Amino acid sequence: ITAAVDAWARGAAALPKPWQPQKPVLPVEGMRNVLITSALPYVNNVPHLGNIIGCVLSADTFARYCRLRNWNTLYVCGTDEYGTATETKAVEEGLTPQEICNKYNAIHADIYHWFDISFDYFGRTTTPYQTTIAQDIFQRLLAHGFLLQDTVEQLQCEDCRQFLADRFVEGTCPFCSYEEARGDQCDKCGKLINAVELKNPQCKLCRGIPVVKPTQHLFLDLPKLEERLEPWLEQSWATGDWTANARYITRSWIRDGLKPRCITRDLKWGTPVPLDGFRDKVFYVWFDAPIGYLSITANYTDQWERWWKNPQQ
Repeated sequence: ITAAVDAWARGAAALPKPWQPQKPVLPVEGMRNVLITSALPYVNNVPHLGNIIGCVLSADTFARYCRLRNWNTLYVCGTDEYGTATETKAVEEGLTPQEICNKYNAIHADIYHWFDISFDYFGRTTTPYQTTIAQDIFQRLLAHGFLLQDTVEQLQCEDCRQFLADRFVEGTCPFCSYEEARGDQCDKCGKLINAVELKNPQCKLCRGIPVVKPTQHLFLDLPKLEERLEPWLEQSWATGDWTANARYITRSWIRDGLKPRCITRDLKWGTPVPLDGFRDKVFYVWFDAPIGYLSITANYTDQWERWWKNPQQ
């Protein structure tokens, strides 16, 4: 408090000159370098105040604080554009998924500009860099033995001649009998659902009755990581700023044992899987979307690895 009073008494003239970073903003030796991201807003809707307050505004406030402290700061964000919800919205509006993404990316960007959110770069996930980086990470996982294949029972619409993603299926909830439950979740009772568990399932595209058929998918072999993950978590909990909720959820996953996690989907709209036998599939959006932070930075600067692979700075 004494130092604050002293700084106030000396006035603005005594403040250090504002830092003017180079363009593009890159880490600087000897400075405090801060990379800030907002959770990527999904592209199938118009942002509302809840989206802005809960996501981009808080990060914007922190970015402005960092710049006032003369920290070398990069703030990036962008729209999350792959996945079933985009395909569903495209069907609703009679557009292609790419047209939906173009439409709503422009709406998002315009609204955040109106609110004067101080992004250094606002991008999107449907870019060549996204494909390159996501496929590179996939190939590294494959080469190091962290992927496995397994058969999954999935609903197939014979009229549409395709396996149906969870959100392309509607039916009766097996828990509460709500008749308009989705293939991933019931909006009435809130329970998560496997699409093949739905009673009286219907294809959302043609209203046909799908059948259960086996299909091959790729999984992250998470159990292989448990031995290495536990000591890392203990160290990170001791030295990092984890919230109580994050600690609780992570401990419950470790306690119950990690399970293999499916990373592919039978969809057209997404990052293609670069492996024979799976080239008609795309990556599951939750494998793909977090990589968007890297690819959006890569679209901002070809020296993106200086931000994402540079722990010393």
